[in-house]
Amino acid sequence: MSTVVLDNVTKVYPGGYLAVDRINLRAENGEFLVLLGPSGCGKSTLLRMIAGLEEITSGDLWLGGTLANDLPPRDRDVAMVFQNGALYPHRTVRGNMAFPLEIAKADPALVRERVIELSKALHIDETLDRRPGTLSGGQRQRVAMGRAIVRQPSLFLMDEPLSNLDAGMRTEMRMEISALVRSLGVTTVYVTHDQVEALTLADRIAIMNRGVLQDLGTPGQVYNDPATAFTAAFLSSQQLNLLSAVVKTPQNQFIMLDFGPHQITIPWTDPRAYVISQHVGRQIIVGLRPDCLAPVPETFEGPVFFGRVRALEYHGHEWLAYVESGIQSVAVPEPPDPRENARAMAAASGGRAMAAIRKLLPGRPAEPEIEHGQEQASGTHRRADLIVRLGARPVWRAGEPARVGVDASRLMLFTVDGARIDPPRR
Repeated sequence: MSTVVLDNVTKVYPGGYLAVDRINLRAENGEFLVLLGPSGCGKSTLLRMIAGLEEITSGDLWLGGTLANDLPPRDRDVAMVFQNGALYPHRTVRGNMAFPLEIAKADPALVRERVIELSKALHIDETLDRRPGTLSGGQRQRVAMGRAIVRQPSLFLMDEPLSNLDAGMRTEMRMEISALVRSLGVTTVYVTHDQVEALTLADRIAIMNRGVLQDLGTPGQVYNDPATAFTAAFLSSQQLNLLSAVVKTPQNQFIMLDFGPHQITIPWTDPRAYVISQHVGRQIIVGLRPDCLAPVPETFEGPVFFGRVRALEYHGHEWLAYVESGIQSVAVPEPPDPRENARAMAAASGGRAMAAIRKLLPGRPAEPEIEHGQEQASGTHRRADLIVRLGARPVWRAGEPARVGVDASRLMLFTVDGARIDPPRR
């Protein structure tokens, strides 16, 4: 087993493209750590730096307590599983799985025994004499897993190994990967853009965007208590409601979140009240998952939004309603991209300076004091619908008026640049 420590690790490609920006991360012995984020966020680059396939521009990588920046890949005792399996087409399944042990000059009897034992565990023992071209996608990934596991490395690195499989096969392989890795107790760093894979496989999830670490925690922590609006939106199975509001304190009696046509009040006794009050007069973003909203009767005494049902969507196990409420909705806030600034500096200076690149990395923008309805930034607004989760049977029809109850205890509050206002309770 092995720990992995990334200390202020940065990767800048020739031409000044900043792919990974000052990542600090630690994977403990035996931990299953998932790197999650959209395509191009730098997660595969980070994995390749751990493997030794990419050079680290600055910062330190420690593997099992040893500084590994300049350690050749063959000496890192890691095994990597790629998206496409990367099998040797001229070798049989048996030959592919045995190859790492043959290179290590292991005893042939031990090689045969270990390959057979592992092939049974992976349910590919009947394919040992076949070549990769005759296998299904799921079988090829099992062979790739077997080739990685057979030599019992101290660290597994997996780069989106399930992305080429169909939905049913992904579910099956997820269970097999989880069971195998945990039975072996080997530290694993797993890259994916699929939130379901991350939530079901991980001991902890590290969420990345634009080369920057956005959030880190257990699946329950990052889902229920996200540190940024990006994390909250990326981990939502249905689209997250992100609503524009202005913080007010009418005669200092309570805190009001003013959405324009609707308001929600928060008493001073609420544990969140003090930090929210620091933003009085400012525009903020309120995040609400669709299951925080529900149809309510006239007698409901909690906070309510009013509107009209624009459309209903059937998802098999549930219905979603889109309710026009007049509340201004916003897209997921995106901070300035440090990689664009780095590229601009490199173009201007001939790629001379990591130090100069650092000077251009943006800090957190100031929060302007604005009244409700004032424009935040060009292109940040989207259609003003509330997305409401209805369950297995719809209680509304399109065109009908709607009363939407709000679970105020589950509000997620963010600044206009996406930083969490009420600190995560971890």
